Amino acid sequence: MKITPRQLILDLLLVGNGIPISAKEAVAACDVFDLAEVSARVALTRLLADGLTKSVSRGLYQLGPNAVEVAAEVGTWRNTNQRIKEWRGDDYITIHTSSLGRTDRSALSRRERAFKLLGFKELEKGLHIRPNNLAANLDVIRNRLKSLGLEPEAIICISSHFDDAVESHIKSLWDCEALIASYKKTTHQIQNWIEHADRLPLKVSAQESLLLGRAAIQQVVFDPMLPSQMFDVAQRDEFIKTVIMYDQVGDEIWRRLWRNGFMVEGLE
Repeated sequence: MKITPRQLILDLLLVGNGIPISAKEAVAACDVFDLAEVSARVALTRLLADGLTKSVSRGLYQLGPNAVEVAAEVGTWRNTNQRIKEWRGDDYITIHTSSLGRTDRSALSRRERAFKLLGFKELEKGLHIRPNNLAANLDVIRNRLKSLGLEPEAIICISSHFDDAVESHIKSLWDCEALIASYKKTTHQIQNWIEHADRLPLKVSAQESLLLGRAAIQQVVFDPMLPSQMFDVAQRDEFIKTVIMYDQVGDEIWRRLWRNGFMVEGLE
């Protein structure tokens, strides 16, 4: 598992709760992963050009306009369970995109990312669907999707009363066994890491905590948050609790580094 300077800098800004990062700190953080200074500076330049960061003063960066909405979505991962409600069992949020183009790769990528972040699956070409168990009302969900990149022309509505064959097909769109297996695998990795983390050099623990942590948090962020009628939500709840606990451990390691300018010397 590797990380690029671009990913690392974005991760630090995402977890920094609005705290700017200097070019010097970005270079030093990259050095923790043995990433070259020139690569770090190239990443800073490209992130700025892409609107994913903005310069708040000379050599000081924050998240930019093109990262704010996704950052807001990612930033709520610890409260994921609060964003769902009980499902009545037969109603779904459906999105019709048949009238939208597929030639603009950038627009298509944003659209698909929005679907993935909110757990939608494609029932058939141009029709995406998910259980109506998100706590927000349809207007809020519609606005969230559009802010994440779904085109305004998409038709979003609540659908229900599918026939039995279609209903069965809808529920098969999500691989629930694979989801539960992924929870168990990541939980085991986290627990195993925590058991021996205090014996690791700081640089190694910083590297490993960030790499495993970003993968685990990404797993939570992109979880479809399915209702209890479709699979064992207790497995998901336990997994999320484990990731939150792990994040606190990794957060303390990186805060120590941040306070020390991302220098590991003297902190072993």
